Amino acid sequence: MLRDALLVARKDLLIEARSRVVTNQIAPFTLLILVLFGFALDADTTTLRDTAPGLFWVAVLLVALLAIQRAVRIETADGAHHRLLLSSIEPPSIFLGKAMALALQLLALEVLLLVSVVILFDSSIDRPLLTVCTAVVATAGIASAGTLYGVLAVGLGVRETLLPILLLPVLAPVLISATRAFGDAFDRVDADGWAWLGMLGVFAVIYTLFGMLAYGVLLEDS
Repeated sequence: MLRDALLVARKDLLIEARSRVVTNQIAPFTLLILVLFGFALDADTTTLRDTAPGLFWVAVLLVALLAIQRAVRIETADGAHHRLLLSSIEPPSIFLGKAMALALQLLALEVLLLVSVVILFDSSIDRPLLTVCTAVVATAGIASAGTLYGVLAVGLGVRETLLPILLLPVLAPVLISATRAFGDAFDRVDADGWAWLGMLGVFAVIYTLFGMLAYGVLLEDS
């Protein structure tokens, strides 16, 4: 299963490396979001520092929606998802591979976002280990839910408009937990970041297991 998942992930990453949509389009959009946040709250540096964790994850959510829609479009543009079903790769492996590829792209964008937050908002990271662990686990949850709901929206036929509506309620617990954990890592809130990280892990595991079980049925219906 892991070998097949790595093959699918490699396929998606190679497509992205050749098209460079993430680097040429989504990454600049990511920076623009933070710049707009900075202009909106320019008069109050303290507010920028206090809200930096929340602004970071709102920006991650926006770019994640773009990356998810991009990943779905790649599979449906020329019927590639039908060929995946006809291959010998099992649906759970397809799901894991696509989720891993999406997670790696999001992590690369999050590194860019995090550096930008530190520079633009004059923030400091007091707990680097908590920051890294939170980013990895939260990204795993976002990628798993995004991969599953992306193929669900394809089956419904209105993915561009319906995907955010379907996905945002599911990702709300992840974003809340990640924001609270980042707030502790940035030393901006009085919260137990590791406890929030544990909650993030629960959501990530649930989304991943449910995706592995349901992805094959949804892919066939799409």
